[in-house]
Amino acid sequence: MHDRISTIVAESLEVKRRYFAEHAEEVVRAASMIAASFGAGGKVLLCGNGGSSTDAQHVAGEFVNQFGKVKRRALPALALSTDGGVVTSVANDTGFENVFARQVEAFGERGDVLIAISTSGASPNIVRACETARERELKVIGILGRDGGEVRALCDLALVVSSDDTQRIQETHNLVGHILCELVERTLFPDGRE
Repeated sequence: MHDRISTIVAESLEVKRRYFAEHAEEVVRAASMIAASFGAGGKVLLCGNGGSSTDAQHVAGEFVNQFGKVKRRALPALALSTDGGVVTSVANDTGFENVFARQVEAFGERGDVLIAISTSGASPNIVRACETARERELKVIGILGRDGGEVRALCDLALVVSSDDTQRIQETHNLVGHILCELVERTLFPDGRE
């Protein structure tokens, strides 16, 4: 079992090392897009399924509360998977593929950012959310896996972890989320406070 643990850790570190060696500048651009939206009075909407849903909730929580030891105002971020009444009513009445798109339509405004998290980039509800975001003139950042799937073409900026291993993709997505939170805070609150 110890050997298996060492293998898992080595694989996880290698996927992260390779991703950030090749895509660090894209992560910086994503953080700049998010900071620009917040700075202009916009908000961030986040969506994902399963583990990606909890990643969306995690990042939203860090923006609303605080990520580092920074005394700052709350930043308006909303994970679209958290309202069970909305999710189940939309899924029941118009289909699960619309659970995020309807909320983007309800809450998204020009200049906001949608962060779509998907290990496959192929989930119909993520695709529909991105399509709706583009119609409403939101910026779309994809945090994706594999080849980015159908979602990739709908993004203003796609952060794609090129791996076929869902666990390694998710682990890298989690680190991307943390880095985005830190870079946004450092951009908006460079002296550590509002």
